[in-house]
Amino acid sequence: MKITSRLIVAAAIAGSLAMSGCAYNSSSADVYTASQAQREQTVRMGTVESVRAVKISSNNGQPSGLGAIGGGALGAVAGSSIGGGTGSIVTGIIGGIAGAVAGNAVENGVAMRDGLEVTVRLDNGDYRAITQTATGEVFNAGDRVRLLSSGGVTRVTH
Repeated sequence: MKITSRLIVAAAIAGSLAMSGCAYNSSSADVYTASQAQREQTVRMGTVESVRAVKISSNNGQPSGLGAIGGGALGAVAGSSIGGGTGSIVTGIIGGIAGAVAGNAVENGVAMRDGLEVTVRLDNGDYRAITQTATGEVFNAGDRVRLLSSGGVTRVTH
Protein backbone atom coordinates (compact mmCIF):
# COMPACT_ATOMS: atom_id res chain seq x y z
CA MET A 1 0.00 0.00 0.00
CA LYS A 2 2.85 2.36 0.86
CA ILE A 3 4.52 1.92 -2.55
CA THR A 4 1.23 2.33 -4.43
CA SER A 5 0.45 5.65 -2.72
CA ARG A 6 3.99 6.89 -3.45
CA LEU A 7 3.56 5.97 -7.11
CA ILE A 8 0.22 7.78 -7.30
CA VAL A 9 1.68 10.93 -5.70
CA ALA A 10 4.73 10.81 -7.98
CA ALA A 11 2.55 10.30 -11.06
CA ALA A 12 0.34 13.23 -10.05
CA ILE A 13 3.36 15.49 -9.53
CA ALA A 14 4.95 14.42 -12.82
CA GLY A 15 1.65 14.88 -14.67
CA SER A 16 1.07 18.36 -13.33
CA LEU A 17 4.66 19.37 -14.08
CA ALA A 18 4.38 18.00 -17.61
CA MET A 19 1.10 19.80 -18.24
CA SER A 20 2.52 23.14 -17.09
CA GLY A 21 5.09 22.83 -19.86
CA CYS A 22 2.36 22.52 -22.48
CA ALA A 23 1.38 26.18 -22.50
CA TYR A 24 1.01 27.15 -26.12
CA ASN A 25 3.24 30.01 -27.20
CA SER A 26 2.69 30.37 -30.93
CA SER A 27 4.81 31.92 -33.65
CA SER A 28 2.10 31.19 -36.21
CA ALA A 29 0.95 33.81 -38.70
CA ASP A 30 -2.61 32.78 -37.78
CA VAL A 31 -2.42 33.41 -34.01
CA TYR A 32 -2.62 36.87 -32.47
CA THR A 33 -2.32 37.70 -28.77
CA ALA A 34 -5.00 39.91 -27.26
CA SER A 35 -2.54 42.83 -27.18
CA GLN A 36 -1.82 42.39 -30.92
CA ALA A 37 -5.48 42.48 -31.97
CA GLN A 38 -6.85 45.74 -33.33
CA ARG A 39 -3.34 47.17 -33.75
CA GLU A 40 -2.38 48.82 -37.00
CA GLN A 41 0.18 46.87 -39.00
CA THR A 42 2.52 47.92 -41.78
CA VAL A 43 1.84 45.95 -44.97
CA ARG A 44 4.57 45.31 -47.52
CA MET A 45 4.13 43.27 -50.67
CA GLY A 46 6.72 40.90 -52.09
CA THR A 47 7.49 37.68 -53.88
CA VAL A 48 8.60 34.45 -52.22
CA GLU A 49 12.18 33.59 -53.18
CA SER A 50 12.52 30.40 -51.14
CA VAL A 51 10.91 28.34 -48.39
CA ARG A 52 12.73 26.07 -45.99
CA ALA A 53 11.32 23.73 -43.34
CA VAL A 54 12.70 24.42 -39.86
CA LYS A 55 12.01 23.44 -36.25
CA ILE A 56 10.99 26.10 -33.74
CA SER A 57 11.77 25.53 -30.06
CA SER A 58 9.13 27.17 -27.87
CA ASN A 59 11.47 26.98 -24.88
CA ASN A 60 14.35 28.64 -26.75
CA GLY A 61 16.42 25.49 -26.34
CA GLN A 62 16.41 25.95 -22.57
CA PRO A 63 14.29 23.34 -20.81
CA SER A 64 12.56 24.60 -17.66
CA GLY A 65 13.77 21.59 -15.69
CA LEU A 66 10.22 20.48 -14.97
CA GLY A 67 10.59 17.46 -17.25
CA ALA A 68 13.79 16.40 -15.51
CA ILE A 69 12.33 16.94 -12.03
CA GLY A 70 9.09 15.11 -12.81
CA GLY A 71 10.87 12.28 -14.62
CA GLY A 72 13.46 12.01 -11.86
CA ALA A 73 10.84 11.84 -9.13
CA LEU A 74 8.80 9.25 -10.97
CA GLY A 75 11.91 7.22 -11.82
CA ALA A 76 13.18 7.33 -8.24
CA VAL A 77 9.87 6.16 -6.80
CA ALA A 78 9.53 3.42 -9.42
CA GLY A 79 13.16 2.35 -9.00
CA SER A 80 12.96 2.24 -5.21
CA SER A 81 10.08 -0.22 -5.42
CA ILE A 82 12.49 -2.77 -6.91
CA GLY A 83 14.50 -4.84 -4.47
CA GLY A 84 14.79 -4.25 -0.76
CA GLY A 85 17.18 -2.54 1.66
CA THR A 86 20.34 -1.26 -0.02
CA GLY A 87 19.18 -2.62 -3.40
CA SER A 88 16.08 -0.46 -3.17
CA ILE A 89 18.18 2.66 -2.59
CA VAL A 90 20.50 1.88 -5.51
CA THR A 91 17.64 1.17 -7.91
CA GLY A 92 15.90 4.33 -6.69
CA ILE A 93 18.99 6.41 -7.52
CA ILE A 94 19.41 4.74 -10.92
CA GLY A 95 15.68 5.15 -11.62
CA GLY A 96 15.85 8.82 -10.63
CA ILE A 97 18.77 9.53 -12.96
CA ALA A 98 17.21 7.64 -15.86
CA GLY A 99 13.85 9.33 -15.24
CA ALA A 100 15.47 12.80 -15.18
CA VAL A 101 17.23 12.17 -18.50
CA ALA A 102 14.03 10.81 -20.07
CA GLY A 103 11.90 13.65 -18.66
CA ASN A 104 14.30 16.26 -20.03
CA ALA A 105 14.21 14.63 -23.48
CA VAL A 106 10.39 14.54 -23.43
CA GLU A 107 10.21 18.21 -22.43
CA ASN A 108 12.54 19.20 -25.27
CA GLY A 109 10.57 17.09 -27.76
CA VAL A 110 7.25 18.63 -26.74
CA ALA A 111 8.75 22.12 -27.14
CA MET A 112 9.57 21.57 -30.84
CA ARG A 113 7.16 22.71 -33.54
CA ASP A 114 7.34 22.57 -37.32
CA GLY A 115 8.10 25.92 -38.88
CA LEU A 116 8.92 27.64 -42.15
CA GLU A 117 11.63 30.09 -43.02
CA VAL A 118 10.19 32.18 -45.86
CA THR A 119 12.57 34.43 -47.78
CA VAL A 120 10.77 37.26 -49.56
CA ARG A 121 11.99 39.82 -52.10
CA LEU A 122 10.04 42.98 -51.37
CA ASP A 123 8.76 45.12 -54.23
CA ASN A 124 11.46 47.70 -53.42
CA GLY A 125 14.16 45.02 -53.97
CA ASP A 126 15.02 44.39 -50.30
CA TYR A 127 15.05 40.84 -48.96
CA ARG A 128 13.50 39.65 -45.71
CA ALA A 129 13.50 36.21 -44.11
CA ILE A 130 10.69 35.45 -41.68
CA THR A 131 10.42 32.30 -39.60
CA GLN A 132 6.98 31.27 -38.40
CA THR A 133 5.11 28.17 -37.29
CA ALA A 134 3.85 26.00 -40.15
CA THR A 135 0.05 26.24 -40.25
CA GLY A 136 -0.78 24.44 -43.46
CA GLU A 137 -0.62 27.62 -45.54
CA VAL A 138 1.62 26.69 -48.48
CA PHE A 139 4.24 29.09 -49.78
CA ASN A 140 6.09 28.45 -53.04
CA ALA A 141 8.82 30.37 -54.84
CA GLY A 142 7.16 33.00 -57.03
CA ASP A 143 4.06 33.43 -54.82
CA ARG A 144 2.92 36.99 -54.14
CA VAL A 145 2.69 37.51 -50.37
CA ARG A 146 2.08 40.18 -47.75
CA LEU A 147 4.42 40.91 -44.87
CA LEU A 148 2.42 42.22 -41.92
CA SER A 149 4.60 43.98 -39.33
CA SER A 150 3.77 45.51 -35.97
CA GLY A 151 5.76 45.85 -32.75
CA GLY A 152 8.73 43.88 -34.06
CA VAL A 153 6.59 40.93 -35.17
CA THR A 154 6.34 40.16 -38.89
CA ARG A 155 4.04 37.55 -40.42
CA VAL A 156 3.92 36.23 -44.00
CA THR A 157 0.47 35.62 -45.50
CA HIS A 158 -1.10 35.32 -48.93
